[in-house]
Amino acid sequence: MTHDGEVAESHVEAVYRPSSVGNAAAEAIDTAPPLSQDGAFYGYLTCQFLGAFNDNLFKQLILLLAVPTAAAVAVATDAEAKPADLQGFATVLFGIPFVIFGGIAGWLADRISKTTVMVGAKAAEILIMGLGMVAFYMAPSWGMSGLWVVLFLMGTHSTFFGPGKYGILPEMLRSKDLAKANGLVQMTTFFAIIFGTALAGPLKDWLAPVQEAAESAQADLTGDLWKASLVCMGVAVFGWFASLMLRRTPPADSTVPLNADALGVPKVTRHLLRVDRPLLMALLASCAFWLIAGMTMQSVNSLGKTQLGLPDTYTSLMTSIISVGIAVGAVAAGYCSKGGADPRLATWGCWGVIACSVLLSITIPGYGHLLGFSGTMVMLVLLGASAAFFAIPVQVFIQSRPPAELKGRVIAFMNQANFLAIVLAGLMYMGVDWLLRVNDWPRSVAFAAAAIIFVPVAFIYRLPNPPAQAE
Repeated sequence: MTHDGEVAESHVEAVYRPSSVGNAAAEAIDTAPPLSQDGAFYGYLTCQFLGAFNDNLFKQLILLLAVPTAAAVAVATDAEAKPADLQGFATVLFGIPFVIFGGIAGWLADRISKTTVMVGAKAAEILIMGLGMVAFYMAPSWGMSGLWVVLFLMGTHSTFFGPGKYGILPEMLRSKDLAKANGLVQMTTFFAIIFGTALAGPLKDWLAPVQEAAESAQADLTGDLWKASLVCMGVAVFGWFASLMLRRTPPADSTVPLNADALGVPKVTRHLLRVDRPLLMALLASCAFWLIAGMTMQSVNSLGKTQLGLPDTYTSLMTSIISVGIAVGAVAAGYCSKGGADPRLATWGCWGVIACSVLLSITIPGYGHLLGFSGTMVMLVLLGASAAFFAIPVQVFIQSRPPAELKGRVIAFMNQANFLAIVLAGLMYMGVDWLLRVNDWPRSVAFAAAAIIFVPVAFIYRLPNPPAQAE
């Protein structure tokens, strides 16, 4: 352990004393059935999978609507008249609830039963998807306004669902089943992201095929997408029924007050970050990663629809293939790390992200995009794998570095900080989109902007070697 870690531990112990687990909660965990025979866990796995699937399906539908088509760009009379890419605005709307309401959501998940939080959130999801159907149906009259409201509500729903989803497992399952349970959760979440994102494109091509006469009117491009919301509503209903299978857990702390410490960054967390520089740097590196990740997802949609002129099916396939690369890279990073946070993997992954982004950014005048569709697909898999090589060691370090009694609070703060980075990614993409339109640059240049932002991280940031842990 480094000197910084020893200082952090000694200072934290002076201001924080962990609470004991209540007898009722301990008894519930002790009597829980084995994971393979636990219907409550299967209900949990189902409702969280369907929730992630719905999030990515609906969000990708809106993002595809937010990207101007190649035909719409081609008919613009000059660079400044080109239609704006509204993905940045959509990303801000979806991410801002995590920043605003994250503290309240965490407080609520401790104040009442996490089972109640999850069941209530799934019921709210049904209502939000119903509002989404109305927003799509009324889009010819309302434009995108109704969809923006629904997107904000989706982010708010996910904000309150998250603490229950991630916090209920230790309260519901035996401790020896937690590692396997978390592995299954991560696997099903990746599948939900891939399937939800990939399905959005075919649904949009089927229900709202691009009409040449309507390229300038974004609202007219919604077509019959309200029918896709029927699918989302059905998924939400099944998810709610699955949540009813959850075993009821007692509140973690029914007396926790709603104060500034609970809603913002807890005092003990702020103190830990002040005295533990390696942990602070790791959190900043994690934020930089999510900043680039947020910009990359928008850049892929823009490259596919606006520059390559691909239908929504192929554009969504490009976006979802990144998750395949992340999944493969995560497994490889875990194997290479041998359970620790290997700093070499983080460095290799960082430069890999930069190299892939640079190659994706190249457009040759008179020829077109350097990689085309097939080459872009391969490069996006490599980009996802490189991202995992960077993110996994950093995340392992953040999880292992704090004292045991502070891990949950540090990780909760990390999640809030990461979503703040995603909001900033939306704002930065709006600026990049303006530059591309004003200078009449190809959409692929957006990847270069992401690479430039990550270069300082590659030069400056290094995980401690060997990784330090608080003892």
